[in-house]
Amino acid sequence: MAVYQRYGLIALLGALLFLPALGAVHLFDWDEINFAECAREMIVSHDYLRVQIDYLPFWEKPPLFIWLQVLSMKLLGVNEYAARFPNALVGIATLLSLYHVGRRTGGERRGLLWTGFYLASWLPHFYFKTGIIDPLFNLLIFGAVYQLYLLRTSVRWLPNALWGGLFLGLAVLTKGPVALVVTGLCFAVYIIRTRSFAGFGFGRLLAFAGITLAVASSWFVVEVAKHGWWFVREFIAYQAGLFSQNIADHEEPWYYHPIVLLIGVFPASLLMIPTRSKAAHRHETGEKDFTRWMWILFWVVLVLFSIVKTKIVHYSSLCYFPMTYLAAREVEAFLEGRKTLRKGIQAGLLFLGTVWAIILIALPVVGLNKKALIPYIADPFAVGNLQADVPWSYWECAWGVLYLAGIWAALLLLRRKPQKGIWVLFAVQIIAIQVTLLHFTPKIEAYSQRAAIAFFKSKAGQDVYVQVVGYKSYAQLFYFRKMSPQTPASRSEEWLRTGPVDKPTFFVAKITEKEKLLADPLLKFLGEKNGFVFFERK
Repeated sequence: MAVYQRYGLIALLGALLFLPALGAVHLFDWDEINFAECAREMIVSHDYLRVQIDYLPFWEKPPLFIWLQVLSMKLLGVNEYAARFPNALVGIATLLSLYHVGRRTGGERRGLLWTGFYLASWLPHFYFKTGIIDPLFNLLIFGAVYQLYLLRTSVRWLPNALWGGLFLGLAVLTKGPVALVVTGLCFAVYIIRTRSFAGFGFGRLLAFAGITLAVASSWFVVEVAKHGWWFVREFIAYQAGLFSQNIADHEEPWYYHPIVLLIGVFPASLLMIPTRSKAAHRHETGEKDFTRWMWILFWVVLVLFSIVKTKIVHYSSLCYFPMTYLAAREVEAFLEGRKTLRKGIQAGLLFLGTVWAIILIALPVVGLNKKALIPYIADPFAVGNLQADVPWSYWECAWGVLYLAGIWAALLLLRRKPQKGIWVLFAVQIIAIQVTLLHFTPKIEAYSQRAAIAFFKSKAGQDVYVQVVGYKSYAQLFYFRKMSPQTPASRSEEWLRTGPVDKPTFFVAKITEKEKLLADPLLKFLGEKNGFVFFERK
């Protein structure tokens, strides 16, 4: 098969996996709805320069990903599909990039295995069906690191400096200065590791840095020129706070990200573990150097985001690139007979595969037996969530059973027919991930937030106020389709509850706030559903 045909098939596979059913589930609080609401408010306000939330400046993120969502919403409408559509395209671009870079650095098989592992690992695949920033950010950082790798040895280095600077600058416009921190640390560790600046001439680094600065500063310069420095100062202060403070109650133990990566990037997380070669094998210098870059990228991201105070599951998602590459490299050596598949790794594959199978089996079992579990749950909100009327059947346990059987079959084949075994493993993983996304995720969402979102949607287009009480959410903004308030005080919960409101006013809270709100003589209880309570101001 010709190379261009493989590119076409990979793009087609990505489209088939990432594009369908993007709008089948409501956007999830916080991040998905947050970014989609920023895009919606850009469209409503016609202010495409500044990111805003509730029509106030939002300095947590630069605008590049929001701009992509705006374009998507202009094309497809303001809805879930449009909010997630940019990442589906990023997913296709990522698969093509992995195949291209893998093929350039390690050969045809390396490129195919790398692409396969990215598709066949849970979280890497999952993220391209979401509306969060990280898939785009990760691809841009990976592109910048790859161009740094090429910059050192290329004779015609200027295109590498231009592309690398462009990617890194766009990464800054996607998520902020953390792009410079990650890439800068990777470069510093590489220099320390190799004990040499050889190949990184002053002119090359200057061109790379110059393009980065020009691209990254483009939006900031316009923002400062139009609105002054205060917005940029707040943006930088927030970014620094992510490293030194616990932002929005996202503090976790230091081992949080290693556990997330071990379970979430299965099976690549186990197959990336290096093993000794059975026979001597001479690697090309370029391949060894690129592998060094991937190890450095992995450890820099893992250590950096294990140290910082704020820990969210997608903060370590940049590790997905080196992890799947290293798994592809190890499996390639195994397929070529240069390495053996250790019994410990086989046991680990079976163990984690069983964990995922148990999760898939447990979902319908819990759904069908929730009344028996409720007495053991101390959280009233969780108990309320479980009241959601979600149809389940014991037949759905078959998905978990089939998944476990598939893992067993793949492991048995890996011992006897390794080539077939690895492709069976890929197929089993991809099917299980798709089943989880298309079948189980909508049911989980029905428990977690659908009742509140249904209430917000019921008020959309009405000349009323809608406010959440006692918890943070962006759902009331996006699904109520809130317009820019003519009364600025209406953003205040206190004013809406006690001030001279000029419209009907509705409140949504978690059931844990029910008694306190019932005691408020100005509020009328409308009802409760699935852990949420609804009130109207009299």
